[in-house]
Amino acid sequence: MVCDFRALNTYTIPDRYPIPRVHETLTQLSKARFITSMDALKGFHQNVLTPHARKLLRIISHCGIYEYLRMPFGIKNAPSHYQRMMNTIFPHELSEVWLIIYIDEIIICSETWQLHLERLSLIPKKILQVNMKISLKKCNFGFHELKALGHVVSGLSLGVDKNKVAAVLLKQMPQNKKEMMSFLGFASYYRQHLKDFAIHARSLYRICDQQTVFEMTQERIQAYEKIKYALTNAPLLLMPDWKLPFKLYIDACGEGLGAALHQVQIVNDKPYEGPICFISRQIKPTEARYGASQMECLCLVWALEKLHYYLDG
Repeated sequence: MVCDFRALNTYTIPDRYPIPRVHETLTQLSKARFITSMDALKGFHQNVLTPHARKLLRIISHCGIYEYLRMPFGIKNAPSHYQRMMNTIFPHELSEVWLIIYIDEIIICSETWQLHLERLSLIPKKILQVNMKISLKKCNFGFHELKALGHVVSGLSLGVDKNKVAAVLLKQMPQNKKEMMSFLGFASYYRQHLKDFAIHARSLYRICDQQTVFEMTQERIQAYEKIKYALTNAPLLLMPDWKLPFKLYIDACGEGLGAALHQVQIVNDKPYEGPICFISRQIKPTEARYGASQMECLCLVWALEKLHYYLDG
């Protein structure tokens, strides 16, 4: 049964419990040789609703009035509630940084096979204690590289999921604002892989404004094609080595700010410098009046603040 919870979500007080940032979360896999991923079986439906919540989630149909007994998909605070629940179940494991939880996805990483087996034995015990069910079809045990959270991850690198990218790029060019927002939302998910994404997407975001007429001009078509090309040729990002120094490259122009975080690592017995992540943003109207030196300083300060997770040590 498909239900529209938009009216309920409008009046729902937001639960501000933090959802982990995907890219920063996956960097915990750095140097991991063995990775296991698990997915909760119909995750949200494993949460029993309170009597009060059931009344709020009543459904009126031609067959009568129904109430959800378990938490459905589509309600505003479901992800935050589920993330809090999972973090409460595995507090010790999360503090040791070998367990990653992103809503209903569980990822376990280890540097040795023996240690991985020991850690794997701990998780099912906790799962059984709380009567949680895991989807065996979505489990991947002891891989050096696997797909997780829309990425191809290993202990050495992080790449985009080429199958997901190909499926989106096979679609025709967006014909309206809704389709354009969908495309930009998908591309933005991989923006850490895309150099100067915000600058290229600037003109495309503008036509999504309510007061702007949707029209694909030559400039916007070129911007769309640039983003498609960048997604298709997105580079593998290195997993950060926290014992090595980072290199920060910045660039500022009249359209936006950009920065690239690099690191020199030993790959195949040779030093190799590769990207850890890319960041970018559009400039504000007041910033457009800055001189070249001021713009570069602004870009540096912004990049240091944005990348403090990596640079603060």
